[in-house]
Amino acid sequence: MSEKLTTYDPAEDLTSNEAMAVFMAEAFETNDAGFIAQALGIVARAKGMTQIANQTGLSREQLYRSFSEHGNPTLKTTLAVMKALGMDLTAKIPSAPITGHR
Repeated sequence: MSEKLTTYDPAEDLTSNEAMAVFMAEAFETNDAGFIAQALGIVARAKGMTQIANQTGLSREQLYRSFSEHGNPTLKTTLAVMKALGMDLTAKIPSAPITGHR
């Protein structure tokens, strides 16, 4: 008997605001813009893309495209989605000093 494999969707595991916040915090720690955008898209899907589209005034298609693996959302779009998710984008001093900057 062969096992049937399904595609894992991380959005299905993001069932609380806390889980979504941790997921995004870990994505930001990668410093990989593409990964961060894709992670934000996953969180938006977990919350409900239609709801996010309604709150931001953007179309679902635009959101899916912007936050896809090859998407490149603008800062304005990113901030609008984060606001709709009830999340803030904040700055912090890294625990390890950045060399070459003052």
